[in-house]
Amino acid sequence: MLMRNKKWWITVWMVAITMHYSYAQSAMQAQMPGEGASTAVTAVSSSNFMRSQLSYKMANMAFRNKDELLQKEFEQKGLEYPAKYIYIRSFKYDSQLEVWVKNNISDSFRLFKSYRICALSGSMGPKRKSGDRQVPEGFYYINEFRPNSQYHLALGLNYPNFSDRLKGGTDKLGGDIYIHGSCVTEGCIPLTDPQIEELYVLALHARDLGQDYIPVHIFPVRFDNKRSMDYLDKSGLDAAHAQLWANLKEAYEYFNTTHELPIVMYNSKGTYVVKEDLPFHH
Repeated sequence: MLMRNKKWWITVWMVAITMHYSYAQSAMQAQMPGEGASTAVTAVSSSNFMRSQLSYKMANMAFRNKDELLQKEFEQKGLEYPAKYIYIRSFKYDSQLEVWVKNNISDSFRLFKSYRICALSGSMGPKRKSGDRQVPEGFYYINEFRPNSQYHLALGLNYPNFSDRLKGGTDKLGGDIYIHGSCVTEGCIPLTDPQIEELYVLALHARDLGQDYIPVHIFPVRFDNKRSMDYLDKSGLDAAHAQLWANLKEAYEYFNTTHELPIVMYNSKGTYVVKEDLPFHH
């Protein structure tokens, strides 16, 4: 059993290292000498990924509607546009989605904007089966850009992740979890159409400039908000939820303190392990 668990740790460790190597390599490629915001926009607009995305009517319209406005808003906030790295975190009970940005891998993230999530489904707690209408809770990344979504535009999440598969205990975990427009949901994260247009354009730029893994962390509540925590405490706490929320809270507090992403991995039971408890450190 010890050898089996160790092999599992090695596998997950290698996945984490691969993702972080890709993140660092993307940073080096993106930080070319003398390349400013205007040059980056020109380069992006002629790339294969961006060209493919903008061949779709809705993505093209979003880019034309929002790109210049976003650039002006970034300038007003003292931020460089377009952002080479973005980080998204969502709060279910608080109905908020934040977008954090930076342009150098060594920089700390800065908050760009907070959007109002315009519809809710399910309750507190993770998604564990298909059709439960639950919004997942945990650590994800964008794995799909859908410019022809029936919900205006959509950014897909890699649900179910390793943790979900191990914790779910079934092969019927569901899927197709998106951040999308149209303000309707059965377990996704819905925004208004103008809001998803902004987020989609920001994600397009980041992906095109080399950010292969755009992190999306989904929390049940803001853990530093008393009203939200009171609600969470009354929502039917059990041992499994308590462990998950403790891990999520640890990552939430780490980012709030450092404005840097925590390294998140999984143990052999699918439990999240945040930076302070990396394997082989004991």
